[in-house]
Amino acid sequence: MAIKTFTTGEVLTAADTNEYLGNAGLVFVKSQTIGTTVSSVTVTSAFSATYDNYVIMISGGVASTDMNIRLTLGSTATGYYYGGMFAKYDGTNSSFTAGSNQSFLDIGYASVNALSGKGELDSPFLAKRTVLRSISTGTSTTYFMNNYAGFLDNATSYTAFTLTASTGTMTGGTISVYGYRKA
Repeated sequence: MAIKTFTTGEVLTAADTNEYLGNAGLVFVKSQTIGTTVSSVTVTSAFSATYDNYVIMISGGVASTDMNIRLTLGSTATGYYYGGMFAKYDGTNSSFTAGSNQSFLDIGYASVNALSGKGELDSPFLAKRTVLRSISTGTSTTYFMNNYAGFLDNATSYTAFTLTASTGTMTGGTISVYGYRKA
């Protein structure tokens, strides 16, 4: 889409307004509230042909214990590959890990203080490999950060995902999904 330049005194039509508002960069798709004392949450109708790339944000709520929040696409339980870094803010511990798992290892983190996380997904609806980049910051007394990247090695189209606690349960908070508008 070409960028239109408006001049002083020009009438801004409804068509122009709709076109430019409709072609904003990051567009809200949906949100879902996390229930009470749940170990997983499935978000349906999250991905479609409207967007190729998405952002998933986790905020608010609390957990019963310190945990990682894992992401699974559809019902696929194999073929997730990842690499990532863990670092404590006080400098006492840091590590790099890589491998494969039954889900994307870490899209978020939760503790008795908060749930938080952010992940960017490339191509979850397209029938090709899906890539995830995520970052989360620990809110427990150890204060740390995780930064992971990985891919799901298949050519499957997904519309839904599930967030699962690595241990314990989650209560409250919101999962928000945004799509990157296509040019």
